[in-house]
Amino acid sequence: MKINIKIKSQTLDLIDYQDDILLQYSISSALKGTGQDSGSYCTPLGKHIIRAKIGIGEPENTVFVGRRPTGEIYSPDLAEQFPGRDWILTRILWLSGCEPGFNRLGSVDTMRRYIYIHGSPDSVQMGQPGSIGCIRMRNADIVELFDRVPAGTPVNIAL
Repeated sequence: MKINIKIKSQTLDLIDYQDDILLQYSISSALKGTGQDSGSYCTPLGKHIIRAKIGIGEPENTVFVGRRPTGEIYSPDLAEQFPGRDWILTRILWLSGCEPGFNRLGSVDTMRRYIYIHGSPDSVQMGQPGSIGCIRMRNADIVELFDRVPAGTPVNIAL
């Protein structure tokens, strides 16, 4: 299995061992476009792996801060209380770059930039850029993907 993310089409494909697309999801990548640098708020390109899977068994809409469940469940009321919050919900697939000097180590390290594939509020529009670097997905979609891929799964992010 592998994951291909296409920025231009704002899609994530789960690919099997015969290179057939098993599932395709609409995503939302970074509003500021693509880029490797720490602090850029851009989605990094290139070859990655899923370094860690976080949130197994948590209910849908579980709120995460610092990769830990807060005990909160996302709701419109909670969103009103924290209007500027970057909502990371339901599941986290934490990415690690595989290309030293491009998306690994130093100021371009995807993992140290805390770049994830994660769930987001249902009100967040998919199919267009809007995140601060991560790949956002619908909660039901991230649960389905999370349950199908192990840690170590290759992830390629391309234009």
